[in-house]
Amino acid sequence: MRETTNEQFLADFQAMSANGATPGGGVERQAASEGDNLNRAWFHEVLESLGARVIYDEIGNQYGLFELVPGADYVGLGSHLDSQPLAGRFDGAYGVLAAAHAAGRVAQSGVDARYNLAVINWFNEEGSRFAPSMMGSSVFTGVLALADAQSVTDLAGVTVAQAQEAAGWAPREKAPTLAAYAEIHVEQGKELEAAGNTIGLVTATWGARKFQAVVSGEQGHTGSTLMADRRDALFGASLIISAVQRLTREFPEGQLQASVSQLTLEPNSPVTIAREVRFNVDLRSPSSEVLSQAQEKLRELIAAAEEESRTSVELDLTHEWALNPYPDAGVKLAREVVDELGYPHQEIYTVAGHDSTNLKEFVPTVMLFIPSKDGISHNEKEFTTESDCVAGLDVLTHVTRRLVVSGCGES
Repeated sequence: MRETTNEQFLADFQAMSANGATPGGGVERQAASEGDNLNRAWFHEVLESLGARVIYDEIGNQYGLFELVPGADYVGLGSHLDSQPLAGRFDGAYGVLAAAHAAGRVAQSGVDARYNLAVINWFNEEGSRFAPSMMGSSVFTGVLALADAQSVTDLAGVTVAQAQEAAGWAPREKAPTLAAYAEIHVEQGKELEAAGNTIGLVTATWGARKFQAVVSGEQGHTGSTLMADRRDALFGASLIISAVQRLTREFPEGQLQASVSQLTLEPNSPVTIAREVRFNVDLRSPSSEVLSQAQEKLRELIAAAEEESRTSVELDLTHEWALNPYPDAGVKLAREVVDELGYPHQEIYTVAGHDSTNLKEFVPTVMLFIPSKDGISHNEKEFTTESDCVAGLDVLTHVTRRLVVSGCGES
């Protein structure tokens, strides 16, 4: 059976980082892509070597099941192995591998368990190839219908169902029933590094409102169409994009994050004025009031862009959530563990969404962070030190032991 020493964990992390590796030191493992499939196959073998039985559910979540108490529910541990394009090695993947080693340590320790253990690699957390993000955990928790998820297409027209059929993940079985869940992740921010702390106890997720904007104009020749006659969708989009960036300046610093992403345009010809441009708008804040104000200002700036560019814009809210606290019991359990182990720590919000954002609405949940160098994320330069990775694994292992013995109750 595979060792679960710190040295073996770090060796496994290096081996995992070679799957879908990019020349810039990152990884390319978008959901159900060649890199993701390679990494899942590698992880399947790691889980089996630790003593787990590996299965997949209908949406493609990958589970390593450690049966400690036949017939009992499971404590879930996990994150995601899929990545953004040209992404860092740590985002999501660190948490999945840490979950496997933590589960292996606890399972091999002969603990007097009340629950079983399930290591989970959630499908398509990133949402870069298939939208929305956190797809696997959304289907698992019932907030997204399986049929709706399977019918989503990527930009090439490939559906989720087609991509998974090509991947051939098997065996497909019913997902385990969870009694509790824990996740560890790199922070993707600078707070822990700035404070000199090793562990973040996540207490809440920032609120978010996400939209798809469609700017409609009229196709024409880039040379011969008179400027006065143009209804350039790309020009209209550019007005909105720049205004969204400036929108954050209208609120106190740190109260609003605003971004535009995944722009596509038609016909995307070098000598043709765009007739249609589609892009996403992402607003995030810890304040519901700020989000509402920002949404109203977004509609105002869109109206101004429509008038100036003589285009029309449809803005559809695709998904939203308010500032969302993590369960007090999970935060308390994690605090007791880090106090006992002596790691410097702090309470912290997460600006990014995670699969635990979905899970915490249904089961007792613990969410942990370790530091990110310079807060770099979704970038090949993403980095976390080996010592912080090992410290996070230590904390997760002790959290797992407590959860498997008594859930979020007293051990």
